[in-house]
Amino acid sequence: MVFWTASVVGLAFAYLFGSIPTGYLAGRLLRGIDIREHGSRSTGTANVLRTLGKGPALVVLLVDVLKGAVAIVLALWFYPWLVETPYVEHFDEIDPEIWLPWAICLAGLAVMLGHSRSIWLNFAGGKAAATGLGVLLALSWPAGVAAVAVFGAVLTLTRIVSLAAMLAALTAIVLVFALEEPLPYCLLVLAGGLYVVVHHRASIRRLLAGTEPHLGQHVR
Repeated sequence: MVFWTASVVGLAFAYLFGSIPTGYLAGRLLRGIDIREHGSRSTGTANVLRTLGKGPALVVLLVDVLKGAVAIVLALWFYPWLVETPYVEHFDEIDPEIWLPWAICLAGLAVMLGHSRSIWLNFAGGKAAATGLGVLLALSWPAGVAAVAVFGAVLTLTRIVSLAAMLAALTAIVLVFALEEPLPYCLLVLAGGLYVVVHHRASIRRLLAGTEPHLGQHVR
């Protein structure tokens, strides 16, 4: 019982860690505004850039990426410790080699869910792209670096942040399968990448209508 309780507590921590509303806090601390009432009404980096400027946006981006990476690093430490510690009862049928990758991936999903559905913001938040990147870099850095490269290239060519983020997410999905990463990691990136794309559905509608704002422009 203690083993499973501790496992759930680990996931709850990942969710709460992801729930730290970086963009919202930046708006409150720097300008005394609720960023959800401006621009795209998201707390993500793109809306912070439009509303607060480059400096705050860079800080928010780095913190959000770190949230994802740190959550995975902590999970990589916590769950093996939980299996090995003599202070928690275990079950003979638990195979750490099978169970641990799935537990770590659940932590990745939890931190992304926390970012996009923050308990502190009435379950609103960002689109999980930056936090998802942090998760990806911690699990498969080659795929993460390639996703960043795709994001940078698309952003340079189109100046459309949402398009760059979605193509980077889809690239990450293809790459983790191509690199033959462990199945749990592949499924995590598949779910996380599609989660990011789904959260950009308003941007998809604007892209199809030709009204999606370019970098630095305001959402109409």
